[in-house]
Amino acid sequence: MENIKYSQEKIDEFWKRFLNETNRDKDTNYLDAFHFDLTEKWANELLRLVLIGQKKATASSLRAYEIEGERIPQVGDLSIVTDWDGIPRCVIETTQITIIPFSEMTYDICKREGEDDTLESWIKGHTNFFTEEAKQLGYEFTLDMPLIFEDFKVVYQV
Repeated sequence: MENIKYSQEKIDEFWKRFLNETNRDKDTNYLDAFHFDLTEKWANELLRLVLIGQKKATASSLRAYEIEGERIPQVGDLSIVTDWDGIPRCVIETTQITIIPFSEMTYDICKREGEDDTLESWIKGHTNFFTEEAKQLGYEFTLDMPLIFEDFKVVYQV
């Protein structure tokens, strides 16, 4: 997941609309506003999979949270998912958190991400992603590094 670096005003406007339309407390906060992946193609494709209900989970490096000084998601957290350009498209709610070493991933777990047809495909794609993320953030990708596997549901979309 990649943090959004654009108009906070648009995020705030979207969040206020979400709170109003879902009758939530006006003091409700969101954990993060982000797009998936490190490339425009995949950020928008993964968003599409979320919006059609196929992608219901995501995997992140625990090390990335530590380096960026962010707390890991918790059950009940709300986050805003945007497209590559930072346009808010939906709100997700975390429903489950699993911490698992990369090497212990199973297809029964990773298939909830909705991206891959096999464990091998998941391993290949996520090895590439975490290797690139590690370069950008200054950590080393290893097969035993812990992942934060976050299950979520869409609670609002435009």
